[in-house]
Amino acid sequence: MSIEIVVEAPGAHRIAGHTPREPGPGEALVAVHSVGICGSDREVYQGNRPKEYVRYPLTPGHEWSGTVWRVGAGVPGSLVGRKVVGEGFRNCQVCDRCHAGETTLCTAGYEETGFTLPGAMAATLTLPARLLHMLPEEADLTAAALLEPAACVAAAALKSGARPGERVAVVGTGTLGMFAVQFLKAVSPVDLLVVGTRNDREALSRRFGATDFRIKDEELPDDLDLVIETAGSVSAARTAAALLRRGGRLVLTGIPAPGAEGLDPTGLVVRQLEVHTVFGAPPDAWAHAVRVFAAGLLNPLPLITHELPLSGFSSAIDLVGAADPKVGKVLLHP
Repeated sequence: MSIEIVVEAPGAHRIAGHTPREPGPGEALVAVHSVGICGSDREVYQGNRPKEYVRYPLTPGHEWSGTVWRVGAGVPGSLVGRKVVGEGFRNCQVCDRCHAGETTLCTAGYEETGFTLPGAMAATLTLPARLLHMLPEEADLTAAALLEPAACVAAAALKSGARPGERVAVVGTGTLGMFAVQFLKAVSPVDLLVVGTRNDREALSRRFGATDFRIKDEELPDDLDLVIETAGSVSAARTAAALLRRGGRLVLTGIPAPGAEGLDPTGLVVRQLEVHTVFGAPPDAWAHAVRVFAAGLLNPLPLITHELPLSGFSSAIDLVGAADPKVGKVLLHP
């Protein structure tokens, strides 16, 4: 029997029978292969996600990969059988931000797969076909399930304007940080420093292309061209900014808890730092992530440490919340 996970309310979930929803005009029905769990899924389950960004009862799951089963009217039949991943933000396509390509800033209001609309912790997912990104026939769908967080980092990489021969750094050694290392490595920096809080991440950082690794309390440089911050800790933004030369570029992707140390505006102006931020991934970032993945320049597999059946949802949530360095990315397989 096909199943799905339903979070009825914070802390309460059930495993229910799943009936695929037939695709309507412009939609596609996808057989889900793998779905990742991240901190925001744990927030949904615990009930500490801001109320305007979640709607119960809910089937979670915004990081996923799968294969198109059926399509609705107006969707090319050639999509059937294709391996795909898909964007989560359900943008309106008609506001000025959408027309500018900034779909994560859609003014029509927030709607996202796995948070306010049914997600991929189910045997199938039905969604607008326009949100799909096609993968090569030989693509590993287990690895591809991590292309959603990769797309968020792709947005940062595109905003960074990274160029060959620059001295760059990544602050943060989680999933996003390891993706940032790979995106920056792909543009051939002369130096690629990773700054973190765990020595056990050094080997993986160097495997992905880092030329140096340091703990944030060690002596750090202050003359780098570009830094991408992914840690989201209370001090990460300041740590990242301090690494830069005058006129350097900073991209912030982490969302710290309230009370985080802010950037010093005097320092920003006097040092003439260029600061960008990222929230989610617009279509061009998704396309970039898929292209880099298809080219073999992005390898998510080493980040995956646990794979469970969909019925193992409770165990997966516990793993994601565990302060265990042996726990990396956790996947469920419907």
